[in-house]
Amino acid sequence: MHQELLINGVFIGGPCDGSIGKTQHYAPYDGKLVGTAAEAGWSEFDAAIDAAEEAFKTWQFSSFHDRAALLAKINYLIQDHYHELTQLMAMEIGKPITQAEAEVTRLALTFRLASQLALTYKPKNVDVSLDHRSDGVKVTTTRVPIGPILAIVPYNWPFNLAAHKIAPALAAGNTLVIKAPSTGTLCTLLLGRLIHQAGCPDGVINVLNGPGVLAQKAAQDKRIKMLSFTGSPKVGWMLKELLPFKRVSLELGGDATCVVAEDADIDTAVEKLVPGAFSNAGQICISVQHILVHETKYDEFKTKFVRATEAVKTGDPLDREVICGPVLTDDAADKVMALIDDAESGGATILTGGQRTGRVIEPVVIENPTRSMRVGCEEAFGPLVTLQPYTTDQEAIDWINASDFGIHAGLFTNDEARIQQFFEQLEIGGLIVNDSPSLRFDAMPYGGVKKSGFGREGVENTFHEMTEDKVLLIRSSH
Repeated sequence: MHQELLINGVFIGGPCDGSIGKTQHYAPYDGKLVGTAAEAGWSEFDAAIDAAEEAFKTWQFSSFHDRAALLAKINYLIQDHYHELTQLMAMEIGKPITQAEAEVTRLALTFRLASQLALTYKPKNVDVSLDHRSDGVKVTTTRVPIGPILAIVPYNWPFNLAAHKIAPALAAGNTLVIKAPSTGTLCTLLLGRLIHQAGCPDGVINVLNGPGVLAQKAAQDKRIKMLSFTGSPKVGWMLKELLPFKRVSLELGGDATCVVAEDADIDTAVEKLVPGAFSNAGQICISVQHILVHETKYDEFKTKFVRATEAVKTGDPLDREVICGPVLTDDAADKVMALIDDAESGGATILTGGQRTGRVIEPVVIENPTRSMRVGCEEAFGPLVTLQPYTTDQEAIDWINASDFGIHAGLFTNDEARIQQFFEQLEIGGLIVNDSPSLRFDAMPYGGVKKSGFGREGVENTFHEMTEDKVLLIRSSH
């Protein structure tokens, strides 16, 4: 497979085009070549920004009905190419095929949600009647697009996390320059091709593969009005420092903790938390990294969780029984192994797992970590989870709040007072009750606090992030 750049409605960098560089993309599971992609230099980035700026002059005035129709067409095309998309994702990033299928299903849904939002969007009336000056006055506000947006997409969700930037931007009337991930590149470029095939006007979406240094230069370009970034905290916060006066949305890392209270259903908690920790080899920002279990239920949970972990099938992502495939790179695998070694040398116990074959690591359960260990203060982003007992609810809350991250946390309980206490006191973006903190619905607000970033995704929330209120006040002349 070969994928080209999309700039101003033209595909650039075909396999025989010697003027454009190429990158090669290998399967993380077996190292086989999956495909090649055209690679942009600054001239291609510059042309893409120019195209987005020019297209915005007309696209911003397109009707919501036309935008909704385009988004609906994209949804249908994704469904038509379901098999092609899922197979490519499983091969290129090693996401197990059943999880790849789930992502592509959500990909289509994300465009459908944006289409519905565009169809139902209406300006809002503002009630100013309490002010004595308001006789004969009518005030409305409309959300208007802000202009060309640079969207930087992560490798672990190269379809749906791209869609969470693209779909709301199109619904709002913005134009985009998409920077595909350095791995997962073929997936995001293919998505751009489908959006073009759906009839997206030239220049409204431009999709590039290129080095991060050029994306950084593009982010600083005055023609770009907003940066939407999903990726590592190190890169995200560096970019934010470079853009003090530009609109920025950051979706960064996490180390999600789940608390299993004394009244929890242990079997349900185990059933939810095993895939929550090890799906996609833990390469999810809200993957379960820490589990705290009330001391009265700890031994029961520990026995059942370890047994269930040892039953998790690893290996070939095209095997429908595999839950935990490979991590994406050798460096990622090395980091997971280093976290295990650091925890063990610091006094923690390895309950199961940790054997490595290539980039496949058997799911690891580490007992009794501390926040001073690397696994206690860094995002693992691998098939690793820690386990420890707790005594009081406040102890569990304090453990979670000691983290530098804060996207989701989980809580298994049926005690409404406990739910409210955790919800009010936790420094996080969202609390997931009686399910894994890795659960996310595409319609709900999603994002973090502290080093996990700021801003909220979710189709409607991103629509608001990518627009601003424009006020119309009319005083009757009669």
